[in-house]
Amino acid sequence: MTSGPHGKIAVTSPRDRWVARLWDRLWESYRDRVSYVQVYESLMERYGVAFTNDHIAFRTIAWQRPASGIFVLARILDAVGYRAAGCYRFEDKHLTAIHFQYPHPDFPKIFVSQFDAWELDDDARRIVAESLTQHRPLPSEEQLAALSRLDSLSPAEQTAQLDQVVDWIETRPWPAPDRRALEQLHDVSQYAAWVLVHGYRVNHYTALINSQHHEAVSDIERTVELLRADGVPMKEAIEGEPGYRLRQSATKAVVTDVEVRDGDATVTIPWTYAYLELAERGEVLDPNTGERRRFEGFLGPQATQLFEMTRK
Repeated sequence: MTSGPHGKIAVTSPRDRWVARLWDRLWESYRDRVSYVQVYESLMERYGVAFTNDHIAFRTIAWQRPASGIFVLARILDAVGYRAAGCYRFEDKHLTAIHFQYPHPDFPKIFVSQFDAWELDDDARRIVAESLTQHRPLPSEEQLAALSRLDSLSPAEQTAQLDQVVDWIETRPWPAPDRRALEQLHDVSQYAAWVLVHGYRVNHYTALINSQHHEAVSDIERTVELLRADGVPMKEAIEGEPGYRLRQSATKAVVTDVEVRDGDATVTIPWTYAYLELAERGEVLDPNTGERRRFEGFLGPQATQLFEMTRK
């Protein structure tokens, strides 16, 4: 049974049910690590509101041999039914991103970004190379084929595929990085350093303000202030003016212990991990129908500020 926030989505096919289970399995790990999420849940319970997930974000590093980057996760997403819906470029951070949408409108969007490693200087690129050249094998054609026909798999086969995908996302795809090199890389790109220690783990889930149907938490300002009052450290400013098509804020990132190499030993050190984002979506005019609809995309300048939430 699905028990996380995506379990409430009305589904009719085995594929939909499998995808909901995937996001809930990853939610369980994320929620356990990000304590601010539990404070948010308690706040919403106070007003009879349930968490509705707008989108999930993942980070990657683009590399050539072996190849990695957005496509590593995009192939899994494509196999289970997601499709690319928007492309974004962040020049000053050397990042590219694509957001994916599922045919079922209640499923979360997926935002996958990549750091373009070829834009690093030689010293920083050597640090990245030490990890990325040891990247584990990508999901096989056979596994992607199985994911593409989830509707025809038996329940046991579906669960086996789910376990494989969750393990693949949750397990860092290369050995622990060198501690001193990691600190040096952080000074150049905190994003790239984050990926070296966390791999493809979820970077954040996103509470959709539009689903908070209670006056006390009906907009992003009220929600931010109540979270602050409950002791959650929040981003200083809200991205996007009132009435804008997308407004965003976030908790600060929690700190977790990560594995690094220190000489011949493997040790743990504290490192920023993930945060909870808040998103309030406004309306835009649909050029095809002339009707107003909710804006479902992302805005580059605002996302740029949110990338900084994991800086040490």
